[in-house]
Amino acid sequence: MNYSQQRNCIMNIVVSNPVHPTAEQVYDIARRSYPKISLGTVYRNLNQLAEHGILKKICSSYGSVRFDGRTDPHFHMICSCCEKVFDVELGEMMCLNDKIRTKYDFDVTEYEISIKGICSECREKQGKSESA
Repeated sequence: MNYSQQRNCIMNIVVSNPVHPTAEQVYDIARRSYPKISLGTVYRNLNQLAEHGILKKICSSYGSVRFDGRTDPHFHMICSCCEKVFDVELGEMMCLNDKIRTKYDFDVTEYEISIKGICSECREKQGKSESA
């Protein structure tokens, strides 16, 4: 994969964004540095970076696609209201590979675990709308 300043900018936007941006969000941020960048360029680069394992593509059951700068094993919390994706560290779950290998003689090569719920921002908004 060839290096380009735009691709590097796109990658850095995802890596530095803790809520796993959509392509449209990456595009909005990238346009500040590259006003002539197209949404198609952003999509193409995000998909290439994901195909090469540099970024991770997260497809939610709600239909949105987000991108994660972390490629190490970890879990996600997905808000069912705003669809933001947050990283979660569950140390005890990381032992799951060893337990599965021991109990089922099965080597886990990849897994995706998403915990769905409502984030604090959306919960706060719901509370305000219910009391209004």
